Amino acid sequence: MTALVPTVHSTPFTRAARMEWIKLRSLRSTAWALLLTVAGMVAVGVVTMAHTKAPSPAKAAVFDPTNNVLAGVALGQLVVGVLGVLVVTGEYSCGSIRSTLAAVPDRRTMLAAKAAVYGTVTLVVGEAVALVTFFAGRAALADGVPRPGIGDPGVLRAVLLAGAYLSLVGLLGIGIGALTRHTASAIAALVGVTFVLPAVIGGLSGPTVAKFFPTMIAGNSLAVAKPVADMLTPWTGFAVLCLYVALTLGAGARLLAHRDA
Repeated sequence: MTALVPTVHSTPFTRAARMEWIKLRSLRSTAWALLLTVAGMVAVGVVTMAHTKAPSPAKAAVFDPTNNVLAGVALGQLVVGVLGVLVVTGEYSCGSIRSTLAAVPDRRTMLAAKAAVYGTVTLVVGEAVALVTFFAGRAALADGVPRPGIGDPGVLRAVLLAGAYLSLVGLLGIGIGALTRHTASAIAALVGVTFVLPAVIGGLSGPTVAKFFPTMIAGNSLAVAKPVADMLTPWTGFAVLCLYVALTLGAGARLLAHRDA
């Protein structure tokens, strides 16, 4: 008599995630975009720190070189966010979305798999590049400029949250891509939310409203070792960003479920 060995079946989400991972790593644009993110952030961090001068006694209390070295996050978020948009809209533009939906009929599962795979990849890359940027930029500081240590108060938290921010922006890109399903409009919306609106609203009303926009949260709440006046605290800013991601992905999943391919 042959013994029956129970077979472990993968779930629909697991199969969808495996498929999304294969698609993501097979695209040349993925590797190039992530390489650009790494090179750009490290270069900006090193150049910024190389030009950072020792603070005057009056400004020593608020001098935050950790925030300076993480300035490249502004470039990294653009690349990661646009790639997140393309993870969704690229399939619609070339028509391969029909094959994807044939393999994964549940559109919410499909979007969740895309978000999980891309979010994990960008989180790993984001944390790695934030750490590399910090140590490379620290080494570029001129003599006489206070060097931040990874164990100094607030420094490790700032570096790790800056890396996590890249992943959150990537997920925003996926959510916006799911909402519009059109590459140009999704990228325009992403750039508007992260760059244009904060600058315009900040110029009109100061930080009162602008401090709630992603880029302002990154630069003045997450990637700081010392608190910035009139801005959100680091963990409040992080919670607001997570809320934005949840709402955007939720709305995108809802629209995907009620639209034709």
